[in-house]
Amino acid sequence: MAPTHAVLAPWRSPLCNAPADAYVVGMSILPRPVSPKSAIADLRDMFSPDRPHRWTVLALAITVTGFILWGFAIDSRGPPKEREIFYVESWTANRKDSDIIRRQLDDLAKYEVALEKKQKEFQTLADSVGIEWRKDEVRNRAKRKETMTQVRAALNKKLAATLEREARMPAIDPAFLAGASAPSAR
Repeated sequence: MAPTHAVLAPWRSPLCNAPADAYVVGMSILPRPVSPKSAIADLRDMFSPDRPHRWTVLALAITVTGFILWGFAIDSRGPPKEREIFYVESWTANRKDSDIIRRQLDDLAKYEVALEKKQKEFQTLADSVGIEWRKDEVRNRAKRKETMTQVRAALNKKLAATLEREARMPAIDPAFLAGASAPSAR
């Protein structure tokens, strides 16, 4: 009766009964370095006249490569940038500093209204997804109220000083500012 398992000699492979050197040495993971002479010979052999499909294969390879590169070029283009429109307010030349400060106070009030509206939208969204915002809102509202009070006080102080300064200044003729009575230099 033969044993069910055989003890292999260290020079034998478990895959066959032949020595491992017989077939393992011939297989390499990476090919040997290619010399330029053998690469040129392979290229010459590829384009030899006895290969009937050489030009078809070459044209197909160039076409497929070109199509892929064209696809990348098209894909890399972003959408055209939209034109930006800048709105510029024009002001009269005789506008006073007090008018500017009053406008800043009006803009500040409009900003506060818009901010409150936007916060209400985000609070509704936070409620719908379950985010707790009420504690932070109380703290932030107190900070914002304090900051806005300081900004309004600074602007009102600046407005009072400007009105006082404008009251002491002589009035300027609007026609002079428009250039009507300016002397011409010849």
